[in-house]
Amino acid sequence: MVKDTIFSPSFGNRPSYLLGRDDVVQSFLQGLSTEPGNRERAVLLLGQRGSGKTVLLWELADRARDMGYVVANPTVTSRDMLDRIIEKVQSDGERLYKKRSSHVTGGSIGALGFSAGLQFTREEQETKSFQYKLTQLSKALTEQGRGLLILVDELQANSPEIRQLVIAYQEIVGEQLNIALIMAGLPSAVSATLNDKVLTFLNRARKVVLTPLSLAEIDAFYAKSFDELGLTVNPELRREATRATKGSPYMFQLVGHYIALYADAGEELAKSTLGDALYAAQSDYENDICDTTLAALSEQDVKFLQAMSEDAQMSKMSEIAERMSVSQDYAQKYRKRLIDAGVIEAQGRGFVRFAVPYLADRLRNDPLF
Repeated sequence: MVKDTIFSPSFGNRPSYLLGRDDVVQSFLQGLSTEPGNRERAVLLLGQRGSGKTVLLWELADRARDMGYVVANPTVTSRDMLDRIIEKVQSDGERLYKKRSSHVTGGSIGALGFSAGLQFTREEQETKSFQYKLTQLSKALTEQGRGLLILVDELQANSPEIRQLVIAYQEIVGEQLNIALIMAGLPSAVSATLNDKVLTFLNRARKVVLTPLSLAEIDAFYAKSFDELGLTVNPELRREATRATKGSPYMFQLVGHYIALYADAGEELAKSTLGDALYAAQSDYENDICDTTLAALSEQDVKFLQAMSEDAQMSKMSEIAERMSVSQDYAQKYRKRLIDAGVIEAQGRGFVRFAVPYLADRLRNDPLF
């Protein structure tokens, strides 16, 4: 067994290297260098489970800090999200200004002097709204030549907290304060948020769909990583491992991890060992990604997918409807729902295919679904 010091196959874990997202990172960093209000400063990341949304958010947080931004680290959408965002801004601001020791007294903006930290008076903390607090923090940071970046993970549809955050952000942008916002979520959650009549402002934000990773990049990374781990892997087997990832960032980490876990140090990787590693990786992927995806769908959604799973590659809508014993118009409703959710994708006129790797295998192999 080889000690795995490279791959990190669990949700939220940060791998040693962010693969295949340089264009997203660079585009956003360029946006931070522009004037407040640039559409590159408001970004919506759309991706299925396992597409690397959380890892990308953390990378963007680190890069923004390098540019002098105060960052509210990725905050999962929840009832106390707004309070936690304020706390994270204050905490990260202290990181920049902790060396200033002079004492500032008084209320209102005076209490926000950086020498005393980005803190509010007790009265303000207890009585003022989230919008007020975020605006005052943004003003204080902008006056000091700093910017503020807010990161939200696992965006939820119809969330009152998201609604308040976006409204506050829009007002702050209107005041030309140095603020940026990135929210990441499943395609269905992002779509529902964009359809919120109160949040039409977000339709001007940049939408970034996290597409599958390049197999060529994965193969090159595997070649380098296996060498660093002291593994001898035949190029043909390495390419087989690469193809098994299907471009999924999470599957990419799982495959690399299990190869390292099952390999014998000092010996060339056997084809049977690779088979065991790929089986373990696929099992974890199906449990963690496929089962979670299916659990969030309706019974009719799953029936539509079951009808699709009878095909090797693409599925024809007329045949799906026939297998479901429904009209084509009825089947079209579920087609749209599943495309909006990012579970399937259109493939030419009248055809669809799975967008989530191994989801068809999961449906074929488990009668419970």
